[in-house]
Amino acid sequence: MKRVERFVRFAAGKEVLYGKLGGEGIQALEGDIFGDYRETGRQYELKDVRLLAPCQPSKAVCVGLNYRRHAAELTMAVPEEPVIFIKPSTSVIAPGDEIVYWPMVRQLDYEAELVVVIGREAHNVAEGDAEQYIFGYTVGNDVTARDLQRKDGQWTRAKGFDTFLPFGPHIARGIDVTDLRVQSFLNGELRQNGRTSDLIFPVPYLVSFISKVMTLLPGDLIMTGTPEGVGPMQVGDTIEIKVEQIGSLINKIVAPRS
Repeated sequence: MKRVERFVRFAAGKEVLYGKLGGEGIQALEGDIFGDYRETGRQYELKDVRLLAPCQPSKAVCVGLNYRRHAAELTMAVPEEPVIFIKPSTSVIAPGDEIVYWPMVRQLDYEAELVVVIGREAHNVAEGDAEQYIFGYTVGNDVTARDLQRKDGQWTRAKGFDTFLPFGPHIARGIDVTDLRVQSFLNGELRQNGRTSDLIFPVPYLVSFISKVMTLLPGDLIMTGTPEGVGPMQVGDTIEIKVEQIGSLINKIVAPRS
């Protein structure tokens, strides 16, 4: 069995650092977690730091309609190949940050997702080699303006607002993601409860397929799709996304500040 490692990115005073979780503390790292890094010997307690998004992706490539039960829920045919779209890096927020319910939006939905974090440049990768390009996994919420998704017919606006990509709290390495529970809780009430074994296109296939469309860079994300049970959020709500063996991502919905 592989040893599970958990990587974070955090702010300690004016410093922004990468680190490894251990117990209730963080071992600070120096260097690039996607290349060469070393432990500095400095330890931080979680209560003394602010967790940031665990990496800085150049893009998040998302997969629509990738759970069989979600397709059935929508009475839609299972796709023959992945339907992909991109969230911009400007939509990224950290665990605990606020999701803004922008005035242009009339229906703001949560989508619980297992997220793949790419570890090395990936172009035209064979499915059998895909694992070599994966750094680890994290938890994500593909926040969506559902009304705009229906209105536009394509998804860039509906998926791309600032604050619409919360992910974290850390990146887990050394876990098997073929059958993990993926859940969402709105104000503590269970709303989604799927398993990654229900994925139509599994993770290695997605890495291979997407890398044949565009080059994936270290730190890029693949959002693997959401189980059935997506629904709306309101200002004041708290949304929690959980992925078994990885962690819990919590964000609150707020109105824009003037």
